[in-house]
Amino acid sequence: MNPIPFLRKVALCEGVSFLLLLGVAMPLKYMAHLPIAVKICGWLHGVLFITLCIALWKASILAKWPSSRTATVFIAALLPFGPFVIDRRMRQWEAEF
Repeated sequence: MNPIPFLRKVALCEGVSFLLLLGVAMPLKYMAHLPIAVKICGWLHGVLFITLCIALWKASILAKWPSSRTATVFIAALLPFGPFVIDRRMRQWEAEF
């Protein structure tokens, strides 16, 4: 089985949750005094980030990725629009598998 499609889906969901955390939940916390938004969105983002790390680890082992490729995907996950930028490359890597 190809683990990269699952990695791509999780990465995109994690990217959306990160943008929601930064663009919606944080302003709600500081402007509308609703800290619950950060608590909920932050928790969801954390779960998705851990899932992404596990999926990345599994994909790197099964697809025999070099450590530089794995590091590239991991670093992209740390940046707000990184998962969307790296998705095109992951689609190519998925076709190679």
